[in-house]
Amino acid sequence: MGRKRVYEVAKRIPVEELGKRIKRLEKDTGVLKRLYFIGYLYRGMSVEEAAELVRVTEATGYVWLKRWNSRGYEGLIPDFGGGRPSKLTEEQKEELREMLKKKDSWTTKEVQEVIEAEFGVIYSSWQVRRILKSFGMRYAKPYQKDYRKPDNTENTLKKLR
Repeated sequence: MGRKRVYEVAKRIPVEELGKRIKRLEKDTGVLKRLYFIGYLYRGMSVEEAAELVRVTEATGYVWLKRWNSRGYEGLIPDFGGGRPSKLTEEQKEELREMLKKKDSWTTKEVQEVIEAEFGVIYSSWQVRRILKSFGMRYAKPYQKDYRKPDNTENTLKKLR
């Protein structure tokens, strides 16, 4: 088997903008799915049958029907709140990112402690991992370090070769 070919991609818009556009279109496909559901109801199908065809639960189908009946097309547009705002500002996140660059490897616990000490914000380890992922940092299990290993091991090994 040969190596996979890597193609260069022209980055015509920033990654953040690309993400926003993807989110916008995902909302549109959500509306399309809901419109298919309503179309099936127009053709005389039951809520159960239409929900099965668009692969949602009956409960979701009834919610969509209720929204359609009360607000029409506008009722089918998802109205996600976007979630809770971050406890750290964008400037604080950038400052944190710079702090983390000063050291090669961090544990989640260490990053939690840095965030609490520097910004007075307490995050769960799960949320810290999400923040690190948003920075493009990867999670890996740390190597076990032998406490008995002398500090000058590399030099000793070079002398033995």
